[in-house]
Amino acid sequence: MGFVQTIKNIWKIEDLRQRLLITIGFVAIYRFGSFVVLPGINPEALVALQSNASTGLLSLLDMFSGGAFANASIFALGIMPYISASIVMQLLGIAVPAFQKMQREGESGRTKINQYTRYLTVGILILQGPAYLYGAVGSAIPGGFWDWVLPSTVILAGGSMFVLWLGERITDKGIGNGISFIILIGIIARLPHALVAEYDRLIDAPGGLILLLLELLFLVAVTAAAILLVQGIRKVPVQYAKRIVGNKQYGGVRQYIPLKVNAANVMPIIFAQAIMFIPLTIAKFSAGEGGGFWTQLMDFTSFWYNFIFATLIIAFTYFYTAITVNPVQMAEDLKRNNGFIPGVKPGKKTAEYIDTIMSRITLPGSVFLAIVAILPAFAGLMGINSQFAQFFGGTSLLILVGVVLDTLQQIESHLLMRHYDGFLKSGAKIKGRTGSIAAY
Repeated sequence: MGFVQTIKNIWKIEDLRQRLLITIGFVAIYRFGSFVVLPGINPEALVALQSNASTGLLSLLDMFSGGAFANASIFALGIMPYISASIVMQLLGIAVPAFQKMQREGESGRTKINQYTRYLTVGILILQGPAYLYGAVGSAIPGGFWDWVLPSTVILAGGSMFVLWLGERITDKGIGNGISFIILIGIIARLPHALVAEYDRLIDAPGGLILLLLELLFLVAVTAAAILLVQGIRKVPVQYAKRIVGNKQYGGVRQYIPLKVNAANVMPIIFAQAIMFIPLTIAKFSAGEGGGFWTQLMDFTSFWYNFIFATLIIAFTYFYTAITVNPVQMAEDLKRNNGFIPGVKPGKKTAEYIDTIMSRITLPGSVFLAIVAILPAFAGLMGINSQFAQFFGGTSLLILVGVVLDTLQQIESHLLMRHYDGFLKSGAKIKGRTGSIAAY
């Protein structure tokens, strides 16, 4: 009854109700566009594409686009080119002084970076459009470069930019981070297809329904573990010195610095997947010559693929945590605000203390992240359908968990602001992840 009452409270708040309806409307537009096939393509000629998109890397791309990739839809390239451009701009902000300066300029700097990100997105789309049409759509192409491929590339680029616009409108007028929400909808849209495929596989097998129930229970357990990974923090106590100004006392309170166990979010998985494309390319050329080690790297369930993948994730977790969490800056901020960690000297000693804690909590966090990333391979080895196996870990599960928590946190803040009970009446409140989609 508490959940039903919470839904009624959500509907009572006019602003929240309006935001939810706007979000649902934009999501409906996005899902409708996912089924609008590029002009001139016969949907029956896409059998090969849909078959290839059910396994391997293409299945991940198809999941993020909500099936638009396999449908050769106008939204086939989805929001991922923008994500790639955001990651590049984030790395430039770390390595290039000019972009670092823009990041420190506040709102005007962010506006410039966002504009450059859009320009880079268009550039990526211009390259990805023909690559998708020739590589994925292939024999279903009804014309030549000038009379069909070039116009279709423009349509694909326009479709992706329209999806980006929808995401920004959801952020402004709806609920949650719009870009993240678009990816979430794409992932959830593939879940019914994956469940049906797994049901069809098990229905005629002895004890098939029991196996399906066990798989669903395992999926719930993995999701709970992913929530723990996303939410896990180490609290570092901080004491602020007392200051008396006039008749008022400032400071003297005890707070804490929340250091995330997985400060890098899913960025290490994304980086590791990008690096794994290199041996996969070599493997394709060497596969016809007896294969061996390189041939094993073409198999997403092989030992060497997952071992190297997990090792890269652990390494990139340390790397990305090191460049995003700055203990020296945190120590300086504490000193400037008359704060200190009990038993630790301010300044250099505080920075070293925070760095030591981050090093200790990053190890279990990185190992746990690597395990979550390779769980789909274990699910595949257990005979689970490849489409359904994608939901047992990896980027898709962590994005799904993070975005859902973030959206629920925003809804709960609206409820609490108007003195309604949130989703949790007592105990810990829902805590969403921090950062934009670029933080993925």
